[in-house]
Amino acid sequence: MRKRLFCLIASLAVSFSALPASGQGRGAQSAAPGQAAALDPELTGYQYPYAVNFFEAETQGQKLRMAYMSVPAAKPNGRTVVLLHGKNFSGAYWAATIKALNDAGYRVVVPDQIGFGKSSKPASYQFSFHALAANTRALLDSLGVGRFALVGHSMGGMLAVRMALMYPERVERLALVNPIGLEDWKLVAPYRTVDENFAQELRATPEAIREYQRVNYFGGEWRPEYDALTEVLAGWTRHPEYRRVAWNAALTSDMVFTQPVVYEFERLKTPTLLIIGQRDRTAIGKDRVPKEVAATMGDYPALGKAAARRIPGARLVEFAESGHLPQVDAFPKYIRALLDFVAGR
Repeated sequence: MRKRLFCLIASLAVSFSALPASGQGRGAQSAAPGQAAALDPELTGYQYPYAVNFFEAETQGQKLRMAYMSVPAAKPNGRTVVLLHGKNFSGAYWAATIKALNDAGYRVVVPDQIGFGKSSKPASYQFSFHALAANTRALLDSLGVGRFALVGHSMGGMLAVRMALMYPERVERLALVNPIGLEDWKLVAPYRTVDENFAQELRATPEAIREYQRVNYFGGEWRPEYDALTEVLAGWTRHPEYRRVAWNAALTSDMVFTQPVVYEFERLKTPTLLIIGQRDRTAIGKDRVPKEVAATMGDYPALGKAAARRIPGARLVEFAESGHLPQVDAFPKYIRALLDFVAGR
């Protein structure tokens, strides 16, 4: 999806020094009719569904801004749910889930991870799921959140697993919505360097982003309601500072490919729900293997069942009509399953 591309560490270190610091983007610029507006790296002019605040994360010798939404319930039940976005998304796409959880009495906290959404896009950062988990814990500490239910989608599922392993005393329930990382792609796909990733990201176009989602996320179909999912990615490609976004995307792609969590599923102690859209075919590296090998990757009907067997006591919910985003194309069933699980029903 949102293909953003990656640069040479050496040469980019120089060019990045000339780029505006994080938080100094220029905002949305006008676009031709029917096109997404140009969006600066920190999405200055892009509206989220709820108020956005910023947490100053002190990490790896830097002070970086971490955007987040913290949405209280009108009739609070005393519990908090944390939502973790996927790689090609930001916290904004959780709008309907936030409302449903709020209506059920939950406070909802939705961070944009460093390198994503409205958060900082650093020129230099050692991205790891451990680091992102530690940043998220620091944010929750600052908000006075102790124990919480954790929901992760796509790459956010990989991060959610890492958080549950690192902080089992904090995560009371774990829901994984079409998480990636249910297989180890580097066993079948060749490694692509950060520089190569960056070059690919720089070639991204709005049309290519949409086509990637259509094929991998939605089983080859496209509906008008999916258009909103490409707005940010497409808008970034039209902005003169897109290289900053592409560089961070290159670094995080390397993280996703090289840091599998699949081998640690048996260690999870947290009650876990797997929500798996059966039409999903997302797999990192499919574009660099023969077609017959690619056809074996991203087999979510099989991957979901295998993960459920490995995670102690996991509950598996499958939606035959859904793809990579059940929260979009199967919302009524998805939210019912999620609310029942978070409530302990």
